[in-house]
Amino acid sequence: MNRKIIVIGSGFSSLSASCYLAKKGFEVCLYEKNNTVGGRARQLTKEGFTFDMGPSWYWMPDIFDKFFADFGKKTSDYYQLDKLDPAYKIFFDDDVITIGDSLDKIATEFERIEKGSSLHLKSFIQQAQENYDIAINKVVLRPGLSPFELVTPETVARVDQFFKTISGEVRKKFKNPKLVSTLEFPVLFLGAKPSKTPSFYNFMNYADFGLGTWHPKGGMYEIIKAMKSLAEELGVKINTNSPITKIVVEEGKTKGVICHGELKTADVVLSGADYHHSETLLDVQYRQYSEKYWDTKTFAPSSLLFYVGFDKKLKGVEHHNLFFDTDFELHAQEIYDTPKWPKDPLFYANFPSITDSSMAPEGCETAFFLVPIATNLEDTPELRAQYFDLILKRFQEKTNQNIEKNIIFKESFCVNDFIEEYNSYKGNAYGLANTLTQTAFLRPKLKSKKVTNLFFTGQLTVPGPGVPPALISGKLVADLIEKNN
Repeated sequence: MNRKIIVIGSGFSSLSASCYLAKKGFEVCLYEKNNTVGGRARQLTKEGFTFDMGPSWYWMPDIFDKFFADFGKKTSDYYQLDKLDPAYKIFFDDDVITIGDSLDKIATEFERIEKGSSLHLKSFIQQAQENYDIAINKVVLRPGLSPFELVTPETVARVDQFFKTISGEVRKKFKNPKLVSTLEFPVLFLGAKPSKTPSFYNFMNYADFGLGTWHPKGGMYEIIKAMKSLAEELGVKINTNSPITKIVVEEGKTKGVICHGELKTADVVLSGADYHHSETLLDVQYRQYSEKYWDTKTFAPSSLLFYVGFDKKLKGVEHHNLFFDTDFELHAQEIYDTPKWPKDPLFYANFPSITDSSMAPEGCETAFFLVPIATNLEDTPELRAQYFDLILKRFQEKTNQNIEKNIIFKESFCVNDFIEEYNSYKGNAYGLANTLTQTAFLRPKLKSKKVTNLFFTGQLTVPGPGVPPALISGKLVADLIEKNN
């Protein structure tokens, strides 16, 4: 075959697509604007500390296994995977919920909070498991070309679940607000409020409680390194420090891209960069979606991130920790309904060095703090400092320790950085939310309808936000390119 494909970007979806395309016999050249591959999943190393800059949760291990198996490999050929126990802790105002590494342990914890809730939990997770099987093996493996892709005997039998919400279904069965928040949390990975997310997406609860939370030794960047190594083994040529400034189209067909002022020709162009940004690389007549289209879409949140090195071990915390000691609803409103800097934000704290000593110097702790925020907010050093002080103060109160004087260094990353580093539309961190009107065939298309042999992949197209969906997105677009070439 030996047709040439240029891939823009090197996040999970671009690397996934590159591997599949190379395996199919295409000549693949990948161009990445930054100096290392990984897109939003890059790594920061400083003074012996290692940080994953973006994704930090390893969920749905089956999807990673399937990806590597498609190339005759196993995840264990590239990295060591450990199941976390506990998976994570949730700090509430008056209690701490610990999510163990089995459904029985979690059921015991639910029972402690609300008598009788463990039975509801087991039936809820049973349904979530059925939905997971349908979603992963049927629905998400379709390229979003037609509404009929969603029509299977299984989805028809569950059609009501596309019109009910996660929030509504959880609240029918569980009364305690802490349990409600615990069960609503996983859909935040899909980038929308639980009250706007179809209840079919409760399969995320099975991903959480059923399949568990894992950690690749050395951090999430080990997956990127594995995929880069696999891509190169398959013959993919990877170019870093190579920003693309234009996608060249002649007579309605892609001709290639401009990089460093030079035309790089190709038969097919695939962009795994931010979809909105990718379209700005085209002349206006070749763009499928207007600025108004993008402006009216529901985007997943942005994030304020802090990467902090501590000179001592911290106590009372686990690898993953959620601080839900403030009003969940109010924070969600401040992200989605009336976008503004949150008054009293929920936040997430990740300490990978608790379970993986390779990620910090001896006796020290690697810390990653994340505050979900609305996109397109004003982002200043003063605001970042104000929010760091706010969350650190709450963290110290909740865990009963003073760590302010143990900070060796702190780096931050926010809206302006998402725009600057990743050309992210309005500084979004997770792409386009998976609401009912932005599901499957209603998302931006993998294939351009205006330009022959121009394709897209990643979190703004199908299947949606998250690392496992990004791997699947790469496979879907590779299959579509093969079918069209």
